[in-house]
Amino acid sequence: MEKMIMFLATSLWILGACNQDQKTEVQKLKSEPMKVQEEKYTFELSEAVTRQKVSFTNRYGIELSGDLYMPKSGGDSLPALAISGPFGAVKEQSSGLYANQMATLGFVALAFDPSYTGESGGEPRHIASPDINTEDFSAAIDFLGLLENVNRDKLGIIGICGFGGFALNATVVDKRVKAVATTSMYDMCRVNTEGYFESTTPAQRTQMLEELSRQRWEDAENGTPKMGPKSLEGIGDDAPQFVKEYADYYKTDRGFHERSLNSNGSWTVTNVLPFMNAPLLTYIKEISPRPMLLIAGEEAHSRYFSEDVYKKASEPKELMIIPGAVHTDLYDKTDVIPFQKIETFFTENLK
Repeated sequence: MEKMIMFLATSLWILGACNQDQKTEVQKLKSEPMKVQEEKYTFELSEAVTRQKVSFTNRYGIELSGDLYMPKSGGDSLPALAISGPFGAVKEQSSGLYANQMATLGFVALAFDPSYTGESGGEPRHIASPDINTEDFSAAIDFLGLLENVNRDKLGIIGICGFGGFALNATVVDKRVKAVATTSMYDMCRVNTEGYFESTTPAQRTQMLEELSRQRWEDAENGTPKMGPKSLEGIGDDAPQFVKEYADYYKTDRGFHERSLNSNGSWTVTNVLPFMNAPLLTYIKEISPRPMLLIAGEEAHSRYFSEDVYKKASEPKELMIIPGAVHTDLYDKTDVIPFQKIETFFTENLK
């Protein structure tokens, strides 16, 4: 059973009203020029884009760190996107790549580190929350809507992997979000409650919760939470193919970043607890009449999450399956990620 708990803990890596002339005063934007030579990114910054470090605070008082991508062509009343994910990743990885690309297409794009991870605040470190991580997206919308060159009626969200579920959850309750897109979406509550493809039995769930509940006594006695196994360490030939694909991204030059928990760290053992008692997408129908775009790889182990959301959601909705693609192809493969489709989706719906 302990091995099962450790696997489940590890699975969490699988996975950021005032009028227009008041914006500058209210914003209190903390920023500084990006020192590109001192920062490691897993992609090249477009020559058509500027990148600026920013920070903003969520409803829980946690200061979040982000990178703001702007088209050099400038403009007023621009559409803007809040982007985060995958779960356990940082803004210098996939979300930054997406933001960079969308900025080349004329969008203001904010890639951010979620609470408790990366350069964002929150203590203790290396934990997650279905509530707080949903709020992180709304805090990003707060920030974007106060920028002078952004039209607050043209705000959207992109969620990648585990943050796809949080993106949908945020869109349900935050009516300022006019459109939402996800790629390789995970429902983190569902996968931790039920296992992959609903493989966890009620008895296994009960035993797991008993073990994790007792772990809280140990954590309380020690004054610090026990850490789970380091992500993706010791992957053998018998590992599931999708785990090997994660390692190929996070543990190689392709996607490694020292601040990414999936590359270089681990979650706390009890991190899974809130995800086992909080269904994320109960009110998915309430995104309508705002549109959603769900993108998944044909060969992705996670494909069923997007397909099931599509079945439950109300119109307007669209499911796009990328032929031959696996889950992690949609993290960084710009020849696979359908950016033209994403551009069209947001251009048509952020009017």
